[in-house]
Amino acid sequence: MTELEKCMAGEVYDCHDEAFLQMKAAAAKWVQKYNSLPYEERAERYTMIKDFFGRVGKNCSVGDGFICDFGCNIYLGDNVSVNYRCTFIDCNNIIIGNNVLIASGVQINTASHPTAWTDRRNDEFEKNPGAYFCKTFAKPVTIGDCCWIGAGVIIIGGVSLGKNVTVAAGAVVTQSFPDNCLIGGVPAKVIRYFK
Repeated sequence: MTELEKCMAGEVYDCHDEAFLQMKAAAAKWVQKYNSLPYEERAERYTMIKDFFGRVGKNCSVGDGFICDFGCNIYLGDNVSVNYRCTFIDCNNIIIGNNVLIASGVQINTASHPTAWTDRRNDEFEKNPGAYFCKTFAKPVTIGDCCWIGAGVIIIGGVSLGKNVTVAAGAVVTQSFPDNCLIGGVPAKVIRYFK
């Protein structure tokens, strides 16, 4: 498997592989250009996200201060609003359904590392100081239709949210949740279900 195939399969991969460095460089240029566009140039903004993301439906917008890792792994349904200063670390897929609100300051992080140092340490680093010192993997994030992700929410890789989930501001979402619920807290838990 290539390093990109390992990454998309959720396996440990070399995040400093040349393919990733090229994708990050392209994304950095795109982000700089996108964030420099005046607010009123909405048609140009839409064209830019449509050309750069994996998929963009109708009536989508992404606010200023947006940051992404690759861009190509971001998939937006119809009627998606991403507010100011959001960060999408899309080393793996970020799939967002239809009619979704994402408030300001939301972070969606598909990339992660093993929690224990002994598991996180890259044994190759001692033999090759040019290698990255720790192991990295990435898991997809899926957000269902009609969700509202509140301000400052952090969503971790491997999470799937069902339809009509509202995430309270400031929550840290570390596990998946079913349809029709309000979740909140650190880590996020169900506060109540909708009828």
